[in-house]
Amino acid sequence: MTSTPEEPPTPAPDDRRPTAAPYGTPDAPRIAVRGEAHLEVDPEIARIGVTVSARGKDRRAALDDLTRRNATVLDLVKTYGDAVERVETGAFSITPELTKHGRGERVHAYHGRVHITAELTDFTALGELTTRLADLELTRVDGPWWTLRPASPAHRRARQQAVREAVLRAREYAEALGTTLDALIELADIGAENTQPPYPPTPGRMRSMAYGADAGEAAAPLDLEPQRQHVYAQVNARFTMAPPRL
Repeated sequence: MTSTPEEPPTPAPDDRRPTAAPYGTPDAPRIAVRGEAHLEVDPEIARIGVTVSARGKDRRAALDDLTRRNATVLDLVKTYGDAVERVETGAFSITPELTKHGRGERVHAYHGRVHITAELTDFTALGELTTRLADLELTRVDGPWWTLRPASPAHRRARQQAVREAVLRAREYAEALGTTLDALIELADIGAENTQPPYPPTPGRMRSMAYGADAGEAAAPLDLEPQRQHVYAQVNARFTMAPPRL
């Protein structure tokens, strides 16, 4: 009877194998720095909110008034053509108001509202449009809120400036040690591994205008000064440098 020779057992992986040092080595010291940038730029978009209201003892009459006033607002906004980049209708509501006294569900009046949002890129037309909207019957205007486009070149400039700042800071550290940078090991946005932004978004300045006045001479256009926008960028960078002589 013959026996098959047993195969030698597979050696277990050696967990003691050398790994890259997380903070560099004497032959390849690492430098970790943060690059920051802060730009102040002009806004690109102005957003206003328009609330159209109607009130009546009859539901149908309140709805008809609300429809007419909503159409008036939309028609006025659209007359500004390319100056208005976007118009959107938000919430719409018709709410019954019950009598405060007496029994039963007796309706005293009906309240209707429509919320409209408009975004403008031509700020010369902004003051005139907001004034004309605020002069309409039972119409409220809020804003403007100033902002940048998501793909604004200002964001790219801030990110590039933050990277240059990181390289400059790392080079200064290396020069203080009498050596030079060798290689880039890592470059990452601050907060790239979590959902918290490094800075909260900058809120716009808000103005609220009362309901429209009586018909008559048109009101003078508001003089609205654009609010400067703050753009931030931060990066973490790690470099290796030539071994310094200490």
